[in-house]
Parts: sequence; C-alpha cells; structure tokens
Amino acid sequence: MSRARMKPPLAGIRSRTRDQSGEDGAPRRPGNAATMHGRQKVRITGGVMRSRQVTFPAARGLRPTPDRVRETLFNWLGQDLTGWRVLDLFAGSGVLGMEALSRGAAWLGVVEQSARVAEAIRQNMMTLAVPDEQVRIWRTDATAWIRQSEQWLEGTAPIDLVFLDPPFAEPALLETVLAGLNAVRWLAPDAILYVEHSAAMAPIELPGWERTRQGQAGESLFMLWARRADGADVSPPG
Repeated sequence: MSRARMKPPLAGIRSRTRDQSGEDGAPRRPGNAATMHGRQKVRITGGVMRSRQVTFPAARGLRPTPDRVRETLFNWLGQDLTGWRVLDLFAGSGVLGMEALSRGAAWLGVVEQSARVAEAIRQNMMTLAVPDEQVRIWRTDATAWIRQSEQWLEGTAPIDLVFLDPPFAEPALLETVLAGLNAVRWLAPDAILYVEHSAAMAPIELPGWERTRQGQAGESLFMLWARRADGADVSPPG
C-alpha cells in the first residue's frame, strides 16, 4: 500500500450541504470564488495551508468547488491524507489538489487543458512553496491524458484518490472518463473517486464501484465512490 495510513471506512452515509441565499433571495453556491482585479480567488479550507488564497483567471465553465463542499469532502476522507497519491483530472482552479497537499498528500498529478489556467496552477504551487517533485502538471484534456496514462505513470506508485469535476455542460465527458478509469492499472486496490456533476444529470453507473457518500449543493451533486470488496459489477444505490 502506497500511503502510510488506512483510509477511514466509507459506509453508505449521505450528507447534504444547503445553499446560502444572497440579499436578493437568489440562491448561490456556498463559498463561491470572489473576483479581484479580473481574477478569481478561493481559500484553502484546512491543513497546514489553511486560509491561504489561491488565484486563477476567469474562464468559461470554470467553477471551483465551494468552500463548504470541500470541507464536507475532506471530512469524509478523514482530513489526514499523509502519504496519499492524488490525481485531479479536471483541475480548473487546482484548489482540490491543493487541499489534498495541505492535508499531507505525498504527490499530486494535475491535468488541465487551458494553458492560462495551468500556468496559474503552477504559479500558485510556487507561491505555496510546494516542492517541484511533489506536483506534476499536464496541459492536456482528461480523455487524451487517460489514453496515455499508463505511459505517464509507468513505474510510479498507485494512485489513491482521483478528483473528477468536469464541465457541467458536457455530461458525456464524465461517462467517457469513468469508463477510461475502469480500464487503467494504476489505481490502488482501495482507490477512492470524488465525482461532482450537475444535479440535472442522469445518475451515473460505475461497474465494480460503490457510491459511499453523497451530498448536494445547489445545482451540484458530489459523491465518493470506492471499489466493491466483492468485485461485483452492480449499479450504485439510488
């Protein structure tokens, strides 16, 4: 096993994060990114880098996972990710991976298609003093990366945790990437997937995996998936 500690049990417990409302009564996603001088910023919610600011360029479809959702996610994961190897396939702001590093993750792989956004992630890693050997950034799209992933990760330790938060406007993209992940050999036997998608999207199915946690924040559903111990190919719980 690549990490220094066992993952906490992920029994089928569900959580719901409620929307907050603005002064006009319109719902908004909790912890949305603030805009400053044409750039957006979010804060890291826990770990040794808690409260540090992450800035990134505004881009179409880029919607960082809100603070309260990230807090829920890392409560589910147990906060201490010491020794974990983590992959963020739709990095965007990069804050999910930075949250993992803040909580002790040993290595982070970042996949981001936009050159501007990928460069912002690189700059943030430098500002946060993350060692170069602890992070690798690929500027490509997630489907192309998965096709070459056996080559990219050859000779490395298995990946323990994968973040999947693709553009909500492209539901088929999530299905394609999930199918690709089910075919790779570099996931740890007890790997965990974090998936975030539109609440309007049809429920996803992932043979051989079990949905263990789920919450909702406004238009977003977010959940954890773990491999089934019996290896059965079943649909997730409704």
